[in-house]
Amino acid sequence: MTDIKELLLSRIRDVADYPEPGVMFKDITPLLADPAAFTALTDAFAEIAERTGATKVVGLEARGFILGAPVAVRAGLGFIPVRKAGKLPGATLSQSYDLEYGSAEIEIHAEDLSADDRVLIVDDVLATGGTAEAAIQLIHRAGAEVSGVAILMELTFLSGRPRLDSALRGAPVESLLTI
Repeated sequence: MTDIKELLLSRIRDVADYPEPGVMFKDITPLLADPAAFTALTDAFAEIAERTGATKVVGLEARGFILGAPVAVRAGLGFIPVRKAGKLPGATLSQSYDLEYGSAEIEIHAEDLSADDRVLIVDDVLATGGTAEAAIQLIHRAGAEVSGVAILMELTFLSGRPRLDSALRGAPVESLLTI
């Protein structure tokens, strides 16, 4: 696991003062551009999906789409996008949540999950945990269970993990990198 961590870290670029002064943005585009690193990440997440007994993969907008879709293909599972409100046609379930600077709302198609589904949530960063917590609530409202949350990078100084613990009903949060 040390080798994959080193590979992934070596392909994540720090961008100072983006999107605002004082923020150190973690840019994963160099990782996505490197087929060896992207494959290693996809394989690691697919192994988590298999280990947790997932039947579907949910990707959180927008980088969770990029990471989650190949994980679903590799693991032989369906992929469900969790979108910003108003982006999905047809019947949806929605969940609002608070951000540091306001609120937001996410949606899934109401028919995409059933009581038989165990869902792995995939995203690039766990920061404050608001989006992931809202996704967990959506999955439960759809009648499915969460098998786990797979994160590329967890920003531990923002304390997002404790926010997820009670909502997850014992399912694990697995971060490949902690910063």
